[in-house]
Amino acid sequence: MFAKILIANRGEIACRVARTARRLGVRTVAVFSDADAKSAHVAACDEAIHIGGSRPQDSYLRGDVILEAARRTGAQAIHPGYGFLSENAEFAAACARAGIVFIGPSPEAIAAMGSKSAAKALMEKAGVPLTPGYHGARQEADYLLKEAGRIGFPVLIKAVAGGGGKGMRRVDGAEDFVSALASCQREAAASFKDDRVLIEKYLERARHIEVQVFGDNHGNVEYLFERDCSVQRRHQKVTEEAPAPGMTVKRRRQMGEAAVAAARAVGYSGAGTVEFIVDGDAFYFMEMNTRLQVEHPVTEMITGQDLVEWQLRVASGEPLPGKQSELSIVGHAIEARIYAEDPARDFMPSIGRLEHLVAPAEGEAVRVDTGVRAGDEITPYYDPMIAKLIVHAPTRDEAIAKMRAALAQYQIVGVRTNVEFLGRLMSAPAFVEARLDTALIEREREHLFAPRAEATPAMWELAARAMLRVQRGDAKVTSAPNPQTPWDDRRGWALGVRGERRWKLREGEVEREIAVQSGPGESPGVVSGNHIHLFLDGEHRQFEWIDPYLPVTSGADAHGGLRAIMPGRVLAVLVKAGDEVARGAPLVVLEAMKMEQTITAPSAGKIDRVLCEVGEQVREGAELLAFADN
Repeated sequence: MFAKILIANRGEIACRVARTARRLGVRTVAVFSDADAKSAHVAACDEAIHIGGSRPQDSYLRGDVILEAARRTGAQAIHPGYGFLSENAEFAAACARAGIVFIGPSPEAIAAMGSKSAAKALMEKAGVPLTPGYHGARQEADYLLKEAGRIGFPVLIKAVAGGGGKGMRRVDGAEDFVSALASCQREAAASFKDDRVLIEKYLERARHIEVQVFGDNHGNVEYLFERDCSVQRRHQKVTEEAPAPGMTVKRRRQMGEAAVAAARAVGYSGAGTVEFIVDGDAFYFMEMNTRLQVEHPVTEMITGQDLVEWQLRVASGEPLPGKQSELSIVGHAIEARIYAEDPARDFMPSIGRLEHLVAPAEGEAVRVDTGVRAGDEITPYYDPMIAKLIVHAPTRDEAIAKMRAALAQYQIVGVRTNVEFLGRLMSAPAFVEARLDTALIEREREHLFAPRAEATPAMWELAARAMLRVQRGDAKVTSAPNPQTPWDDRRGWALGVRGERRWKLREGEVEREIAVQSGPGESPGVVSGNHIHLFLDGEHRQFEWIDPYLPVTSGADAHGGLRAIMPGRVLAVLVKAGDEVARGAPLVVLEAMKMEQTITAPSAGKIDRVLCEVGEQVREGAELLAFADN
């Protein structure tokens, strides 16, 4: 076993690897960017090395800098986690040349499976069924459009070197193909430094089922069963579960053996995942991820195995820790990804400081993998994942119930999150009944995005009592007043009487004046500035105290401007001053967390001024364009 490893990643996966390494007596080295100087993964490791700027290309994608950090600290091996350099064949080869073990497959295996086109050609030769599509080398837009027409719309454009839903777009008609292709290519180049794409037939009611495989350097390859990852938004996974609902013993063996054959075809060593699209009784090879997956904890929960330990043992030259005949499935596990995002705004990323963070209590059946703490920042530079919540139970129904209960314990203030959305998902009929496919969220929109009922009188009173507790000085306040400034002290004082206090509060468009007695009273409310956050039965209610001494301001844009709907970097400006634009015309392309968002014209009009530049980092609400009066 290694004495010291460097973890070439950040966030929850870096913390996850460090946890297993510590249990095995292996020392760890963290690397960190400017944005991550005080992050949880730095504290989780024995040593830490600064590697550059906040943008991934200035730090976590700098293989040369990471290798130098490994040399300086005496690390014998590098664990790449997932994302960043985890599937970079050149980096794996550079590690070998430097005499440092890359904890993953060989550069040749990464290269063979890292290109989706090459991998599909290899699988086709091996007789593994493939989704109809074009996997060739030609990349001209007109040629790809012709191939899409041959395949038949809808089609899926996918980055050849992609993963995590980046560089991927569904296209329903020829008229949208060229713009979607350009967007995919930009996103792929930014995320993977490779803008090549392939085209596949989009299967409307397909399931996404993947098989965990493991190989060693002694010729052994095994599979640790399957995971269902069908529930997705924007081609990124939302929940994962193992085993796949409805999977028969025969089908499990067929898919497992196909996955093992795929791994053997490239002499695979280490952890890998073979992903399949399942359409009815047929399954098709989609891709192989030559790394540990984000959703690996559900496999650990049902098998009782530590897959990071398996990785470390295999990379240090040991045979696989277990044989196929010794592996079995116990119970059911579900993982939900807790993201800083706004489901109501097409799951747009949210950034900010985690002013208040309470996670469910962990135990044998509940696990929280995270890389952030209260007070940490969710920045625009990286994936906005806050945590992975994993539960295990004897049956799927019990696991769903346990997940609902755990989600109801989550409290997060400072960024928008998908916690409440996940709670609704756990009660969606299609999910509960295991009618799973990649279009589930769209089909269940009426349930998942239903408007919430108005706050009850009890909720209004709880919000008011939270403000009363602030004045008494015994409430949970996420942004405490300045103790040196008496004008910031909101605590009331009265002599000999229990006075009544009145508060004017707002929730959404509803305003009410609430009166409460100033005596003792409990409230679960969390107060941040003028906002009161209530966490009740899985709902996050946010009230605002209307301060009578603050001036009334309007958020309306009197100048007809168009503002950034999220913080990010300007990738493209598609118009210039004087242009006439139609409603829905693309105007500006923003990038945040490596994902693109195209800002479109809310109505027909004329561009008066362009107020942003390509490459500029803009904040949420920044004015990008000004329209002429019309």
